[in-house]
This record gives sequence, structure tokens and C-alpha cells, in this order.
Amino acid sequence: MNGSGGTASHAAGGQAARQSALPLAQAPPLPAEPGQHSAARRAPLVLADVLRLPVLAAGVPEVVSGQGQLSRPVRWVHITELLDPASFLKGGELVLTTGMPLPEDPSVVRRYVDELADVGAAGLVIELVRRYHRPPSELVRACQARDFPLVLLSKTVNFVEVTQIIHSLIIGSRIESLRRAQDVHDTFTALTLRGAEPDEVVGMAAELSGHPVVLENLVHQAVICGALGQGAEGVLTGWERRSRATASPDRTELSGPENWLVTAVEYRGERWGRLLMLPDAAGAPAVGPEHAMVLERTATALTIARLTHHIRWERRAQRTLLLDLVEQRCRSTGEARARAEALGMPVLGRRLIVVLITPGPGAGETTELEDRLTDELGAAGAAVLIGAVPGDHIGVLLAFHPSTPWRPLVERLSRSVRESRPEAVVSVGSEVADLSQTARSFQEAARVADAAVPGTPDKPFHELCDIGLRQLLYALRGDVRLQEYVERQLGRLVDYDERHGTDLLAILHAYLDAAGNKTVAAKRANLSRQAFYQRLHAIERLLGCDLESGEQRTQLHVALTAFSVLRLSRGPAAPS
Repeated sequence: MNGSGGTASHAAGGQAARQSALPLAQAPPLPAEPGQHSAARRAPLVLADVLRLPVLAAGVPEVVSGQGQLSRPVRWVHITELLDPASFLKGGELVLTTGMPLPEDPSVVRRYVDELADVGAAGLVIELVRRYHRPPSELVRACQARDFPLVLLSKTVNFVEVTQIIHSLIIGSRIESLRRAQDVHDTFTALTLRGAEPDEVVGMAAELSGHPVVLENLVHQAVICGALGQGAEGVLTGWERRSRATASPDRTELSGPENWLVTAVEYRGERWGRLLMLPDAAGAPAVGPEHAMVLERTATALTIARLTHHIRWERRAQRTLLLDLVEQRCRSTGEARARAEALGMPVLGRRLIVVLITPGPGAGETTELEDRLTDELGAAGAAVLIGAVPGDHIGVLLAFHPSTPWRPLVERLSRSVRESRPEAVVSVGSEVADLSQTARSFQEAARVADAAVPGTPDKPFHELCDIGLRQLLYALRGDVRLQEYVERQLGRLVDYDERHGTDLLAILHAYLDAAGNKTVAAKRANLSRQAFYQRLHAIERLLGCDLESGEQRTQLHVALTAFSVLRLSRGPAAPS
């Protein structure tokens, strides 16, 4: 039976019911309309949404019990005047009644409410027009005792019209959910088939859901973070502590003090990580079934991706962060610190230094070396980020206590590198105090790496103070201006030696190395002083210079040093 006629005064119950009633204006908004790019755009229809519908709003609804339960989903609407409606319900139904069958016996009223609450009904709506003009006090007390939603309508409402409208919304929502499920399935299938990187998969999950999504490993390190517009700092700050407070449920569901949606990432029954969907920027947790669907499809796509990508994802995450630090792509120092600490690298109160390893040509895969260095440096008390960086280098960011000297750490690193890569060059930047200065330390280490002359003996690693004239010229070996300078200064002498089989270039080198002391130079060249003088005169004629001039000797010495580094195997061809 549905209320359909008559009018009634606005008598919505006793004084107690009026004081506890929730005005409709405080109810949450209706579900978002289709078209938003989010898994939550068709949220389940809840009681607050139903009460805002014009067809029910016309009855001036007033909530007198269960004001905190307006987020209950409404899965169906049931009109009944039976005393035992619960026997026909399955849960989630909104029960509409005119109150005609309600008994006077308080125990029967309490049983009526208890059965509705026990079966999980969404709420009870009673029209105060036909039998009642104020809410039955026993009914209100029974609903309040169970915190069960009781809604009073002080004006006539066509219940049939209510069911038609709500049922159409529910069915439409289910159809939309099916379409969305297909869209999500198609999206992740496409990502999997084209071999998308795991970062892209997690980023797509964040985009589809409208919530930050984080993939972590078994030791609670945040390996990949899809943070949307919130930025990684707000998502990852204090990550390990917050993550450890969030238990892993047996199935995808909300968990922990922050209401994170959690699902396991497994392969052949073995868990190797978990995905976590955090509350959005407004603080709303991910609670809809579509959020769970997105998270589970992401887990499946990541499991497949793990089988096809050989680099450990922890290593990939370190490389990404190191590259972002080097290229200054982090939004703030706080974000950089949060990301580093989420990967298990404490940086607060630590000193930092960048080390570059140049494996040399044909070095091949370096993952094994990177893993070994991480373990060895960790055993020595240093935290480390390792990853490939521009310039064909392996970048190493060391974080160590201020009381710990960095040189023994770098020497240990160099020994470990050279055990498997004897030709590798290890270069060091300057020590810095903050992640924001990492780029400067990297730039210095890169300059040192460029200047490190191959074959330098007894040097486990190179630093800025090692850059002398020879190293500087080696760093500039690709500069055409340097090559032209060498050619202008020495080209004729080199040509003469090649045509006549002489050694005038070596004589000049011996003379300049002896700082212009002809006697010492002649002895080093195993020549008589007269023969040595004759060769020096020949050099002066060929080059048109005066070897007694300190300035000209300096010019020639620089040219000879440059000539020698240009002839090294890693440098360009020597001038002809």
C-alpha cells in the first residue's frame, strides 16, 4: 500500500525526535554524473542520495534516527505494510510504509525494528499522513536503540513513483558499473599487451580511481607511487611507519587507521608485494566496488609485467629517484626526502655524496654489480641509491652519518667495482648536506669522470683535487679548438718525424720535461750535448719558435700534453 492522498500538518514527531533530526541540507551530495574519468564517478546509491531526490524531497523528509548511517547503500526499494517485512528482504532495501500495520505493543515494535536492522535494511521511511501525524515514540526509541535510519515524511509521496525512479537509478548504475568494468579490463589488457612499464600501470590505476596508488614490497618500501595531483610528499611521508600500521586483509578491503584499500600482489600463491589505494585529496577513502576492481586488475597487470621485466623493481625505483634528483625534477626537498625514505634510505641528519662509476665500453648489464654494492655499503653503515644516469655512468648516492668519513666507504666501493670491472673509473663529487644539493655533487663527479685519464696508477677513485693540466686537457679532448691548437703548435714537427723517421717530438718532450735544462735533457735522451743542441735548433727552425722563451715553452708544453691525451685509446684520433 502506498501513501497517495490527503494532506497533513507538519507534525514530525515529539520534541526529542525534532532535536535529533538531521536537516536534508546536511546530507552528502548525489553520486557524480557520468563523464568524469574516475572509477568512483558512479558511486553506489546511498540513503543520503535517495533523500535528496525530488520525488522524496517533496515529502519534506526528516531523519530522526541513524543520522550517522546515511552512507548506507540502497540496493532496492520495498513497499510493505506487513508486520514481518524482514522475511522478504535480503539486505540493502529501503522500506517504505504508511505505518498502517504498526502495532501498539512496544515489544512487537522493537521486534519489527530489530528484524529490519538484523537483515541489513538500508532504512525505514514512514509517511505521517494516514495513520500517524507524529512519529510513534516507541518506534523512534527502538530505531535509536539500534542506530537504525528512520525517515519521516510529513507530506504525501507517491511510493510507486519513488520505486520507479530509484530502481531506474540502481539499474542504470549497475549497467554503468558493467561498462566501467569492461573499460578497466580493456585498459589494463592494452597496457599488458604492449609491455607497459610498471610505473605506467600504477599511474593508470591512480588516474582511473582518482586516488593515490602505491606498490610496495614485502619490507614496506614504496617501489612505485602514482600520486596524481597530491604530489609524492603528502603520500609517502612517514611511509614505512604508516604502512606497518596497515594490516594485509585476506581479500581486497579497507585496512588500517587511514582506511587504505589493500590488495595483495601474488604469483603462484606467493605474495611479493601489495597495492594500496589511499584516500583522495579531499580525504575520502576508496570504498566503491570499482575501486577494488581497479586495484585487483592493477595487481594482475603488475604480476604479468614482473615476469617480462628482468630488472628488479626496487632497483628501477632507485634509478628513477636518482635521475629525478640529478635532473632536479622533484617538486621540493620534502618530496625528495619522502621518496628516498619510502625506499628505505634515511637522509635526515645525514651527509650525502655522489659517486659515479664509468664501467667502460661493452660493460653490459650492471644489475648484479649494483646489488652487490648496495649490500656491501649497507653492511658498512651507509644507505645507498644506485642507478644508471646520463653519460653512461652508474650513479651512486651515499648517505652516511656525519661522524663517518666518506673516503673509506668510497675506497671499499672502488675495490668492489674493480674486482669485476678492472677498467672502471670511479669519480666522486663533493660532500653535501641536503638532497637538494645532489645535482651539484653529481655535476662535480661528472666533471671528474670526464677528466679521469685512463690508466692512472694507484688511484682507487678520482676527485676534484685530482684535476691538473693533463686531466683538464683530457676532459677537453673532444673540443675542436684544442685539436686545432695542437695541430698549429706541433703539426709540422709530427709530419717531419713521420716523413724522415726522426724523433724530434721526443727530443722536445725531454727538453720541456727538464724545464729547459739542456744538460739534463740530453742525458735523459742518451745523446751528447752537441747532438741534442742540433736537434733543438732543427725544432726551432721547423716550428719557427724560440725555445729560450718561457712563454713559448709553456705553449709547447701544453700542446705536447694535449697531444698525448688525444692519442689515448678512448680519445679522438691524433692530428696528422
